[in-house]
Amino acid sequence: MANMSNEKVKMPEQAPEIRNKNFLEVSLGYTEEMAVEEAQRCLNCKHKPCVSGCPVSVKIPEFIKLICERKFEEAYYKISETNTLPAVCGRVCPQENQCEKNCVRGIKGEPVAIGRLERFVADYFIKNCIPKKIKINKNGKKVAVIGGGPSGLTCAGDLAKMGYDVTIFEAFHKVGGVLVYGIPEFRLPKDIVKTEIEKLYDHGVTIETNTIIGKTLDIKELFEDGFEAVFIGSGAGLPSFMKIEGEDLNGVYSSNEFLTRINLMKAYKFPEYDTPVYVGKKVAVIGGGNVAMDAARCAKRLGAEEVYVVYRRGEEEMPARKEEVHHAKEEGIIFKLLTNPKRITGDENGWVNGLECIQMELGEPDSSGRRKPVEKKGTEHILDVENVIIAIGQTPNPLIKSTTEGLDTHKWGGIIADEKTGATSIKGVFAGGDAVTGAATVILAMGAGKASAKAIDEYLKNK
Repeated sequence: MANMSNEKVKMPEQAPEIRNKNFLEVSLGYTEEMAVEEAQRCLNCKHKPCVSGCPVSVKIPEFIKLICERKFEEAYYKISETNTLPAVCGRVCPQENQCEKNCVRGIKGEPVAIGRLERFVADYFIKNCIPKKIKINKNGKKVAVIGGGPSGLTCAGDLAKMGYDVTIFEAFHKVGGVLVYGIPEFRLPKDIVKTEIEKLYDHGVTIETNTIIGKTLDIKELFEDGFEAVFIGSGAGLPSFMKIEGEDLNGVYSSNEFLTRINLMKAYKFPEYDTPVYVGKKVAVIGGGNVAMDAARCAKRLGAEEVYVVYRRGEEEMPARKEEVHHAKEEGIIFKLLTNPKRITGDENGWVNGLECIQMELGEPDSSGRRKPVEKKGTEHILDVENVIIAIGQTPNPLIKSTTEGLDTHKWGGIIADEKTGATSIKGVFAGGDAVTGAATVILAMGAGKASAKAIDEYLKNK
């Protein structure tokens, strides 16, 4: 029976005053009854507008229909036809800007909770089902994938299913990219990521960690070792800074360092894990994206009494997901909007003791279409803080560019690649994800990895 409610079935969550002191998952997921009730809101539209909004073309109405029929395992396999990481995507995809944005139910109410349903199906499968053994006919051809983040994992998984011998070369000691070093445990439990990645081993993928392409090996050597194609999915791990006075003071972190220490190196479990991270009583996070929200919410959980998000535009212009902003506010994060940092102040021992800011107002739109912030004279003020975390974006690491002759890149460092195939200026070398676009979303990186896998298959078949 159809559910014509204009509102999504609410997902249970930890209470804000409890969760802001722990790293357990905030959203607790649907029960079976909740999932079926929400699935019944889907109209099963013939033209399927939701699918057109999905970068990996998940067959959304089909898997939701299976939920209605309580065929949860079948729903999982339907999602998995196109999505390598459903438990991840159900948690961190910005569905509100993609599949759910196109949902017909969203015209007169809230769209169907596609992301929550995807998460439910994936979690149900992990807890209750035994994966089917997949028979793969090997074709004897080798492909190298540089980087074990979302784009590399997706490309590797798709190529392995096609019969290729795939090796992922990962610089860190753990594979997963931003899924393990960037996104906090309370948004994406690492056990979930581990379970998703284990599927690649089942498909015959080889993973080489602690291998830095450009240092340990270079792309030329990969071809010499018998790889017939290479996919570069090395991400955007080079932090951007504001180039303001005081960025070299003790107590200043890039968001990359701060989150990597916490997530990958388990600083939040110190001294059980021997990676400490210093967090004072008052912390300022500069930026307005999801990474800034993650850093601010981690700082709160690590004991900071006051955490400020300092952003030079207004809330409507913030690139962070509305859900993440909402959760941050509930957890006590203080938003200093239309506020721009000018310099970081320090004491005689070289430690942060303040952040000098100025108030802003929005002027005419800039090249991105957003209204440009303009300083309001005479509004300078000091925020009393002991830490400053800079979360204003990342760019691709220049290592591969500097060690690969003939690889065309943009001035800002991104690899130049064909939008549809990921083909680069070097024959047999493809690229996708943040290494091409700069920092973007997990699902967009996965979409690029999927497109390149298809292009690599066509390239090698016609070689």
